[in-house]
Amino acid sequence: MTVTKEELATKVDLTDWFSLRAHLERGGVILVDPMLDLAEVGVKMAEDDVKTLERWVSSGMVGKPSAELIGRWDAEKKKMFRCVIVSPFVLVQEEQPGQG
Repeated sequence: MTVTKEELATKVDLTDWFSLRAHLERGGVILVDPMLDLAEVGVKMAEDDVKTLERWVSSGMVGKPSAELIGRWDAEKKKMFRCVIVSPFVLVQEEQPGQG
């Protein structure tokens, strides 16, 4: 079954860092640069579009969060994220002021 960008966009949600922490522990959190559309990245993952994903990863626009960034999120009690689940991963973007 193919997932469309429009379908995935309806599943984008807002959550706090505490709720995402368990997914981080199992290696499931993927950070997406705010310049990319979260639903589009999700579709590329669902389609296993390796070429596009490799380009994003090599440019630093998609990847696992660094230890430094995780530490910063842990210190910020009310840190919020936009997220979408593309099993087994949770794609996240830091909530930017004015978003939502």
